[in-house]
Amino acid sequence: MHIKELSIAEFDSFARNFPISSYYQSSNYALFMTECGYDYELIGFVDELGIIKAAALILIKKIGLSMRYGYSPKGFLIDYFDHELLQLFTEAIRKRYEKKLAFIKINPEIAIGEIDPVTKLTNYNQNIIVRDYLKEFGYLKLRDNKYFESIFPRFNGIINIHDYNFQLLSKNTKNKIRKGIKKGLVFEKVNRDSLDIFFEFIKRKKNIDSFYYKNYYNVFDRIQAADLFLVKIDYQQYLLNSKKLYDEELERNTEISKKLIQSTSDNYIKEKMNSDKTLLSYKNDIEIATKGLSENNDTYIAGAFVIKYLNRIHIVISGYDKRYKHFDPNYFLHYQILEYYKDHFKFIDLNGMTGDFSSNNPYAGLNAFKLGFKPHIYEFIGEFDLILNEHAYRNLIKKGLLAKEFNKKTKEN
Repeated sequence: MHIKELSIAEFDSFARNFPISSYYQSSNYALFMTECGYDYELIGFVDELGIIKAAALILIKKIGLSMRYGYSPKGFLIDYFDHELLQLFTEAIRKRYEKKLAFIKINPEIAIGEIDPVTKLTNYNQNIIVRDYLKEFGYLKLRDNKYFESIFPRFNGIINIHDYNFQLLSKNTKNKIRKGIKKGLVFEKVNRDSLDIFFEFIKRKKNIDSFYYKNYYNVFDRIQAADLFLVKIDYQQYLLNSKKLYDEELERNTEISKKLIQSTSDNYIKEKMNSDKTLLSYKNDIEIATKGLSENNDTYIAGAFVIKYLNRIHIVISGYDKRYKHFDPNYFLHYQILEYYKDHFKFIDLNGMTGDFSSNNPYAGLNAFKLGFKPHIYEFIGEFDLILNEHAYRNLIKKGLLAKEFNKKTKEN
């Protein structure tokens, strides 16, 4: 068997028919990454009959003054359990690239376990043996990231849409979704003209400019695989809802006052105080809605960028205006995304979480938010480097160039 370069059609056909593949393993993603400073090769490992047994997208980028490295996002398209095939492919990869690249990084989309929803511990499965295979063939296992230090999160929340049911969401999540509905939030599918609005909600999460997401969107929009969503406040509906809630609470408050005339029990007093606070809150909502309605402006407060690939929806990134945090727009946004796709796809990838489920985790809010949608939380195998030039690789570490290139930071949703 030998490696040969594949055409875009050959590679995409193999990838789409592979048992598990991601949009990161597509020619469109390769084209997008050329806008980020990478070259790329689409390669196949073929037998004597010309049948493709494995394939890979290899992104290539300069690092330092004269060295280059390779990166295969989400790993190779190969049966990692086929010990002999993995060994032969690795040897062929090494032979092809050892004089061109310092190393090739992979982060295979192999779930080695699932988080127990009660204990929050990982129940590991047989996939963990792949880690041993990779080490055996010379792949260096990198340190497991605790939070979001590497290219991809090690833990991901994935919802099986066929099992999705609003009533099964956490009580807190359902309440926040209902709250967003009461406050007149509206979910809109928009086009590229709204990318600048969307960027305002995510610009502080990563050190990436708006052109990055414009290129990202445009590449996948060409094949109708990109969707952009925004959430705005419908002040007319917000006002109607708030007035209705105020009137209902005022009636309840009046009844409590009547009871207090007959009895000054602590329970009635507490009830009255809580009702007074609720009335004040609804009055404040009426004032905000009235002001927004009079200004006649669209107020967008959240957004999400989504990629569709095969049977899976990927929420690439989402964000919201922190000034409207009390509207809980992110809960409303994700709920609407689930509703929008539930009849046409099998899975929704909520993107990264941390494996630290303690309350003092700096990303505890992010974890709690995603856990409320009751996803399956998978732990993935992590990152490996296939070192092709030991001297160059060690030199890159010594100069801090690897850390500078790959250590990522992501802020909480």
